[in-house]
Amino acid sequence: MTYPPPSGGWHDPSAAAGPQSSPPADPTLPMAGNPIPTQPTSADPYAPADPYAGMKSGDPYAAPGYPPAGTPYAAPGYPTPGYPTPGDPYAAAGYPAPAYPGYAPPSSKTNTLAIVALVLSLIGFTSCITAPIGAIMGHVARKQIRETGEQGEGMAKAAIIVGWILTALLVLLIIFYVVMIVIAVNSDSSSGY
Repeated sequence: MTYPPPSGGWHDPSAAAGPQSSPPADPTLPMAGNPIPTQPTSADPYAPADPYAGMKSGDPYAAPGYPPAGTPYAAPGYPTPGYPTPGDPYAAAGYPAPAYPGYAPPSSKTNTLAIVALVLSLIGFTSCITAPIGAIMGHVARKQIRETGEQGEGMAKAAIIVGWILTALLVLLIIFYVVMIVIAVNSDSSSGY
């Protein structure tokens, strides 16, 4: 069965009689001597820079700062991703361990004695008696920090420095007052009254 030829000026290219004179044009070939534009490369100075190039990883859902899942290394205090640990509720239920924990590791707490030592040393600016107490407590806090591994080493060190400087200034002030009193007493007794 044949169809009647189309009407209305429409021409079917597949119905053309005879072979085509030339193959269809390839859009990747240059036209009339114009060169083909190339894609930008890394050496192209005008190519846009990818601001996220260094942050890309194979796993788009991987948490930053953690090793990829399946590696034998893990953050301290966390199970190795993909490996069950004893007492793990996921392994007991037959599920694989989660790749990364949901929360950051708990930071070790700051030594309370270091905080109190720094406060007492700073209060020593107004009440001079608390400065040496703060310095001594700073020494005790540093010893505790070395033994327990708590945070607060900088605060304890600052308490020691500020406390002993203020204590030295207090001692110099007391010596100055004693010398002034002795000079005043000696000058009074020598005047002959």
